[in-house]
Amino acid sequence: MKHVPDTFVLDNSIVMAWCFEDESNVLADSILESLQRSKAIVPAIWPLEVGNVMLVAERRGRLSEADSTRFLSMLSSLPVYSEPETRQRAMSNILFLAREQQLSTYDASYLDLAMRQGIPLATLDKRLMHAADVCQVDLVG
Repeated sequence: MKHVPDTFVLDNSIVMAWCFEDESNVLADSILESLQRSKAIVPAIWPLEVGNVMLVAERRGRLSEADSTRFLSMLSSLPVYSEPETRQRAMSNILFLAREQQLSTYDASYLDLAMRQGIPLATLDKRLMHAADVCQVDLVG
């Protein structure tokens, strides 16, 4: 099992690897297992991102409503804590970071959170990994 720190920022790309068998990943599995002793922090947009992926997967027939309900129930049992951003921060610092690193504002919110908290970022997103490297943010795994 890969070493996972006690506290880290959890990107939605990891979470979706837990949901879809065809996206299964050793790092993602290690992170899920680590949440028995670790905790994850997510930006305020995370529940909306998770919900949107579930909804799109249902509409495409990839998940049933029951599958989504079971997965969301599992997620709610995990030590995942939301860190709210102020509207001002989202419209300034995060927007600037997104421009600078050529990320979506959604992805920049994860990177910004890791930078502010001084903790590693868990992601499978290649562009976000590159931006984390440029910004000297440690990655989980």
